[in-house]
Amino acid sequence: MSWKPEAEEIARRKRLALEMGGPDAVERQHGMGRLTIRERITGLVDPDSFAEQGPQAGSAEVDDAGELVSFTPANYVLGLARIGGRPCAIGGEDFTQRGGSPSSAGLRKSVFAEEIACRYQVPLVRFLEGGGGSITGTRGKSGSGPSAPVGDPFYAPHRFASIARVLREVPVVSAAVGPVAGFPAARLAASHLAIMVHGTSQVLIGGPALVQRALGEDLTKEELGGSKVHLRSGVVDIAARDEEEVFEIVRRFLSYLPSNSGERAPRQTEDVDNPGRCEESLLEIIPRDRRKVYAMRDLVSAVVDRDSFFEMTALYGRSQITGLARLNGHPVGIWANDPYFYAGSMDATGAQKVARFLRLCETFHLPIVAFVDEPGFLIGQASEAAGTIRYGVDAIVAAMESTVPWASVIVRKTYGVAAAAHFGPQATIFSWPSAEGGALPLEGGVAVAFRKEIAAAPDPDALRAELEEKFASRRTPFPRAESFGVQDLLDPRQTRPALCDWLEWNQAALRRRTSRGQPPA
Repeated sequence: MSWKPEAEEIARRKRLALEMGGPDAVERQHGMGRLTIRERITGLVDPDSFAEQGPQAGSAEVDDAGELVSFTPANYVLGLARIGGRPCAIGGEDFTQRGGSPSSAGLRKSVFAEEIACRYQVPLVRFLEGGGGSITGTRGKSGSGPSAPVGDPFYAPHRFASIARVLREVPVVSAAVGPVAGFPAARLAASHLAIMVHGTSQVLIGGPALVQRALGEDLTKEELGGSKVHLRSGVVDIAARDEEEVFEIVRRFLSYLPSNSGERAPRQTEDVDNPGRCEESLLEIIPRDRRKVYAMRDLVSAVVDRDSFFEMTALYGRSQITGLARLNGHPVGIWANDPYFYAGSMDATGAQKVARFLRLCETFHLPIVAFVDEPGFLIGQASEAAGTIRYGVDAIVAAMESTVPWASVIVRKTYGVAAAAHFGPQATIFSWPSAEGGALPLEGGVAVAFRKEIAAAPDPDALRAELEEKFASRRTPFPRAESFGVQDLLDPRQTRPALCDWLEWNQAALRRRTSRGQPPA
């Protein structure tokens, strides 16, 4: 006697799992302008590469003869796949069932997603949509009563342990593709890249009903946690127009990173930009008038491989620019000051953004290139109240703990304690002719050193301007170069060739990091 009936039953349950919450629930999902989890996975991964894990997980109802009456699949879909030919783990909530609030099997599958990413040492991609715990908890197989409450902290340690481990070992990308609250919101924050969709996703610690009952605030989901809120809160790094753009962002971000923290990031070998390219525009990009600003992103784009700059967390900590790029095909981390915001000075949010970014680069062996125009920590009452010095020192600590190759290009200012964050312990330092530096910015230094003389002058403003001009004329990069405070003074047009050459010299050090399985001491 064969096992054909059982084999057919396996196939039947797998077919039923593909129906998710059923046709009506799928139609409602589409009516809200959102894809189903299975459509998302298909849209992102390479064709025919998805190998589902646990498709038979869920709950079954059988009759007295043991025949299947109905099958409700777990409301989390999980599997292994390939993106751009590279393996990954991928999963997400099925919003067509229980609004994404996890069933018992769904919760176990969501934790297993992190475990298999670590087991196979591959990136993890999460699609997040739905709430966390429920006051009624998850239901047992019979539906007659609650089992372990999903939101109960006594059941949480294993889940958070897997989150902590996966962040240390592999790239983690999470996309909020609908309303996300509670534990899924925590998973979104626990990512190397967090994405939202404008208009269709919201990220909430507690939803409108909970907020209204607890605080009396009557707000919509969008007002509480829409993309406009969280692009500026720093909870998410980037927002997409629609789910198709989410797929593009995920693919692009992962292309800069290795599969795990024990490997090197892959080099792009097709259509590589000329490492010797020199941009004439760089000779004029920094204004001679110290009070005028310039477009730092244009500067960065002119130096790195064409169209390779991928900015992260652009609307949070706006005086600091962070992102990924390539030099001669090799992925690097980019950090620069934006003079359009606080003249590029480091505030509390900028410091937090920088510290997180530097640790991402350290985890995945990405060399850091810093374009430095740092006037110092942001001053003033609001800055003091925000704890800028505490977060600023953490950014400095992150820089001092960095062991990856580091190049700093001083394009304008290096002032104050904050300047220390821009130079890793083994940094190669280049300087442009527009560079200047010191303990204090020139204007502040003159105001402090000549306070009495300025106050007593017949025309204080005229004397202040005269002193500032006098000292500004003395600030050139040559004394620093003469004392070997920088490794080279660069014609700005030569910046790209110099950095590409620097990066080639560091390939042996990068190979040693990953061959040992950990950064060198």
